[in-house]
Amino acid sequence: MERNSTDIEQAKMLKDAFKQIEPQNIEKILQEYIEIRNIYNAAIKEVRTKLEILDDEFNYRYKRNPIHSIQSRLKKPNSIISKMIKKGFADFSYSKIKEEITDIAGIRVICQYIDDIFTIYDLLSGQSDVKVVKISDYINNPKENGYRSFHMIVNIPVFFSDRTEHVNVEIQIRTIAMDYWASLEHELKYKNPDNIPPFIKAKLLECAETIAETDYKMQEIYKAVSNIENQDN
Repeated sequence: MERNSTDIEQAKMLKDAFKQIEPQNIEKILQEYIEIRNIYNAAIKEVRTKLEILDDEFNYRYKRNPIHSIQSRLKKPNSIISKMIKKGFADFSYSKIKEEITDIAGIRVICQYIDDIFTIYDLLSGQSDVKVVKISDYINNPKENGYRSFHMIVNIPVFFSDRTEHVNVEIQIRTIAMDYWASLEHELKYKNPDNIPPFIKAKLLECAETIAETDYKMQEIYKAVSNIENQDN
């Protein structure tokens, strides 16, 4: 597989970084990443469980599921190190990484409708053990390229046998249509990250606006159908 410029740059940064590390410290760093993986993987499980419980409750109470699907990922060690280097740090300890990087654990929630996104946000952020650290609303304030999604970083407690860790998890909440656009746009950027012609960017923006318009129309249709059902009952 052909490697793009981002892969090559990351590989060089990692190579240069490990040149600066004493051989006896490499094993310690690897142990740090085992701990990071375990802690953040546990945090993902905690948040996924919360989301699944909310979705099950909606199914029980309202006979519908606001969540279409849930995806999760852990940032890879090379991405973590590269990000630390870009920030100007040579300390790759767990405590420093935890302090500087907020998206090690990531969850993507795909919803049916736009209103569902904000319902999930309200319900999740209202839980007593969930602290909202940051919000980025790219639905009401889309990015210049047309990207739409609702991002939040939450801090939650994760309970282990000997301690409690307070861990950040990045959550992206978007509709099926928003995810469709974002996935294709990401694939195009990955294939040719440094040389996307302006006319392609313009077409992507046009598609994003068309998809957003469709999202709002589907929301209106859903509300209209729900009103008819309520009147019949």
